Amino acid sequence: MSNNAQDRIVKPTPITGYPELLPEERLVELAWLDRIRTVFESYGFCSIETPSVEAVEVLAAKGGDVDKEVYGLKRLNEDDPEKGAKVALHYDMTVPMARYVAQHYNDLVFPFKRYQMQKAWRGERPQEGRFREFMQCDIDVVDNDEVSLHFDAELPAIVYEILSSLNVPITLHVNNRKILEGFYRGLGISDPVSAIRIADKLDKIGPDGVRKGLVEEVGLSPAAAQSCLDLASIRATDTSFAQRVRALGVTNELLDKGLEELVFVMEHLAHLPPGAVTADMAIARGFDYYTGTVYEGKFAAYPDYPSICSGGRYDNLVSSYLKRKLPGVGLSIGLTRIFSKLLKEGVLPVGPKSPTQVLVAFPPDGDRKLVLATAQKLRARGIKVEAFHEDRKWKVQLGYASKKGIPYVWFPPEGEATAHNVKNMITGEQVHADPDLWFLPS
Repeated sequence: MSNNAQDRIVKPTPITGYPELLPEERLVELAWLDRIRTVFESYGFCSIETPSVEAVEVLAAKGGDVDKEVYGLKRLNEDDPEKGAKVALHYDMTVPMARYVAQHYNDLVFPFKRYQMQKAWRGERPQEGRFREFMQCDIDVVDNDEVSLHFDAELPAIVYEILSSLNVPITLHVNNRKILEGFYRGLGISDPVSAIRIADKLDKIGPDGVRKGLVEEVGLSPAAAQSCLDLASIRATDTSFAQRVRALGVTNELLDKGLEELVFVMEHLAHLPPGAVTADMAIARGFDYYTGTVYEGKFAAYPDYPSICSGGRYDNLVSSYLKRKLPGVGLSIGLTRIFSKLLKEGVLPVGPKSPTQVLVAFPPDGDRKLVLATAQKLRARGIKVEAFHEDRKWKVQLGYASKKGIPYVWFPPEGEATAHNVKNMITGEQVHADPDLWFLPS
């Protein structure tokens, strides 16, 4: 290689915030995606996929400071570098789903139950549990005029079933934004949304930080700020939270409605194991579009780690794109966030480096056509088969199978022999086998 060629080499370095998986890790992720998809569909949810980009005005329609977290797309050789981006990478799946429902409204059956498993991009500061590119697995239910509270209880039960089946111990925290807004209005707070945003930071800035923010930024009295903290301290694994909230002495119709809805949800989640679901008055969710039930799921073993699933009910999101009332409720599983933590802790059940179940070896001076024909016969019965690519010593071929974690090696007949043999790489047992009849042992 010439010196000039060497000068052109670009050193491969990871881009912060954009995770990559090794083949053995990716196999586990694919298996998890299959499991998630299977459970979603078992409850009647259908799959959709939206483009990676949306119009900037679509992403901005939900309100809030989205320009701080959205990546706009422009060509490198843009004629007018001062011209702003017209499209941007989506930062979650809910806004694209809302646009999708509005656009395809006449072709959908309501209640529309959809799941979506795609990557999203967000302008995060990369740190543990936070990425600039990440995989989400979402389910939402959207309906005309009103969404049954049945779905507010069904969605967390579905997510709990999925994560439990994947051996991811989780604690689900549930609240209702009507409780928060009604309570704050009952205290005489004219801008409850601003107060909710501050209260939602309780786990980040602590009680003193929340109290200071409510007093200095929202203008609450110290007594009112303390009442907000008293509300946020209420947690229960049954419906007793309602009595404790009422005991704080604040009255409001919206507060009563929120308590009624959350009692319904908790009652219909009572079949889950004790402690699986907690009614938590500190949960608010930062996005302004949530109007009812809100969810946050945490690792049971790592309570200080960011939430691994979240979501809630929204009444007006789809209405931003269509002059109809189309409320919905949704929950999102943060697959990348879950994976990264389990990998770091060394507890992800990583297996072989290949999906191959059988390697068909190449006999010395053997017939390539026989190798390929044998492999095809096995594949025809659903077995994942790799044919070794060239005539090499048995030791080399067996070593290749061992390194990739391939459980079986198939030996076509050599020379005058007519019998095939298959070797179990785990037990070392080798037996005669017929490629037309052999099935992968269960």
